[in-house]
Amino acid sequence: MEKYLVSPNPHIHANVSTSKLMLDVCIALIPAIAVSILFYGWSELLILGVSVVSCVLIEWAISKFLMKMDGPHCLSAAVVTGLLLAMNLPSTISWWIVVIGALVAIGVAKMSFGGLGQNVFNPAIVGRVFLLISFPAQMTDWTVPQGFIQNVDAVSGSTLLGIFSEGGIAAVANVDYLKTLFLNIGGSAGEISALALLAGWVYLLIRKVIKPWITLSIFATVAIVATIFNLCSPEVYTDAAFNLLTGGLILGACFMATDYVTSPMSTVGGIIYGVGIGFIVMMIRYFGSYPEGMSFAILIMNCCVPLLNKWFHQRKYGYGRA
Repeated sequence: MEKYLVSPNPHIHANVSTSKLMLDVCIALIPAIAVSILFYGWSELLILGVSVVSCVLIEWAISKFLMKMDGPHCLSAAVVTGLLLAMNLPSTISWWIVVIGALVAIGVAKMSFGGLGQNVFNPAIVGRVFLLISFPAQMTDWTVPQGFIQNVDAVSGSTLLGIFSEGGIAAVANVDYLKTLFLNIGGSAGEISALALLAGWVYLLIRKVIKPWITLSIFATVAIVATIFNLCSPEVYTDAAFNLLTGGLILGACFMATDYVTSPMSTVGGIIYGVGIGFIVMMIRYFGSYPEGMSFAILIMNCCVPLLNKWFHQRKYGYGRA
């Protein structure tokens, strides 16, 4: 017979569940998903569908047949993982590669640790990094397919970070930052519109699903590091606006670094976590062999979360203001 320990009152109750939180995240992703479908067309719809269905089926199968879990399964988190994984992939990637990414994300990065709430690393990022290492050519094919509102044939759509990595500061000297804010053709679905992603982030803040400190600390660190390097050597290093508006920085800072399970519980820990992510991103972008470093930075800082949770605690209820 199982024993349950009930602590003395007062008890705080909230009408919040995992399913409701995950639904809010899905709603927040709608603007960016809609823009990506408009410009990448049916191919993006296929990637989104395959990714979500694969993640849900893999988690259900592992829960039922390997872990022998009874009762209904909370698969809403798998839907979010599927959406985030798809938004980190090129729209031209083969569907079977997406299935492999979903298997790694759910089967290895999540369920092998015990399932929902017990994984150390963000599942979608683990899936993305595995595919990047295993299928580098397919993962860096940024050909732009025919979209629903794009009247052009398929063209090369190299990302701005890739152009900078290959051609240096001169190759991106004439970047239109206003255009980049609204639309950035070339890259994954999670890179296409900074404004759409920020709109979703604001929705999560309004709904109190997340707190702003992790995201803001990432943005601030990236801006400060980029400004220092740019002031010291403007002919070599890009400025703050370029680094904030390009690549997967906004998607990672708003939707992936803020993951409940793999981010610190305290405000101070979250700020340190965000500063670490921002600093590592800039070091990889400026000195690493990859043009983008957001995924690697989040995974590295995921390793530090247990220590941050140990060293920094929220003020206990009833002992002053938190």
